[in-house]
Amino acid sequence: MAEFVLVAGAWLGAWAWDDVVPELRAAGHGAHPLTLSGLAERRGVPAGQQTHVRDIVDEIERRELRDVVLVGHSYSGIPVGQAAERIGDRLARMVFVDANVPVDGESFVMSWPEGRSIVEASCAAHDGFWAPLTAPDYAGQGLTDEQINRIVTGATPHPGATLTEPAALARPLGGLPATYIKCLLDGAEPAPDAARLLTSDRWRLVEMNTGHWPMFSQPHELSRILLDAAAV
Repeated sequence: MAEFVLVAGAWLGAWAWDDVVPELRAAGHGAHPLTLSGLAERRGVPAGQQTHVRDIVDEIERRELRDVVLVGHSYSGIPVGQAAERIGDRLARMVFVDANVPVDGESFVMSWPEGRSIVEASCAAHDGFWAPLTAPDYAGQGLTDEQINRIVTGATPHPGATLTEPAALARPLGGLPATYIKCLLDGAEPAPDAARLLTSDRWRLVEMNTGHWPMFSQPHELSRILLDAAAV
């Protein structure tokens, strides 16, 4: 039995995995969706990127989880990748869902140069928080109007410090087992940092014909891929 720890990307909380968790549990696994500090029901809790890394590590240690499949979506791939190397032999596999990956000494905004000015301007205008996307921003991502409304209604501003604080890795992530899920409606190829890691024989690539938020647009297909990853 695997223990899935699921961490959604910017603006989202544990609720984002509501359509995925039941399928993982029905297959006999543990499933632990996690809300990071400063988001959703934890809004108001001060957070930097290392706070988010500690959130993940603390959850795993508090629950005494082993055989952990650590799942990071979008921004959360950065704290998930750092947490993975810190939990030692508790880790079974990482899964990056159309995610950023951590690079030692680099931040989220450094890994997304074309978006850096957008993120920084939003944080400057919203008291240090990255404002959530609006409904039109989700066009072309394979989402229904109902799914878009669900995301927009549930989203909360994202703590800006988590986006500018650098990652800290003791060693390259290519030595740890991982599955990288590329959502093709959000670009045909993984970003360069992920592509470099995918040259490792411990990493494998899986493609989904949907957009950047597959836990909403294709939860059944995503659940199947997660279950397959746990079986590798």
